[in-house]
Amino acid sequence: MRKSQMPDINDTINYIEFPMLDVVKTKKFYSEAFGWKFTDWGESYISFDGAGVAGGFNGLGEVKPEKPGVLVVLYANNLEKKCEVVMAAGGKIKQAIYSFPGGRRFHFADPNGNELAVWSDK
Repeated sequence: MRKSQMPDINDTINYIEFPMLDVVKTKKFYSEAFGWKFTDWGESYISFDGAGVAGGFNGLGEVKPEKPGVLVVLYANNLEKKCEVVMAAGGKIKQAIYSFPGGRRFHFADPNGNELAVWSDK
């Protein structure tokens, strides 16, 4: 693709980075619950692929999950099934499935304590 054909990525979300407490639990959870793949960048940093946006988990220094944080919302075709998969992978449901204008969603905490949500328009 020539540079003139590339989309302008200025001022767009280009990467999401989450705090991480445990690299093994993080990789296990997101690979089982969402099918993400990981690249190790040292002992305390991993990047992920397969989420629809580039990102990583940072376990370096004193970075810890905090509230309120940015709520990243993932999409699932089958919300009930995804909720089951998230729980089976070790996620903790923070808010059960509920309806909102435009769809339904639930919130969960990953093994690091980061809160995310999953929604469906069905």
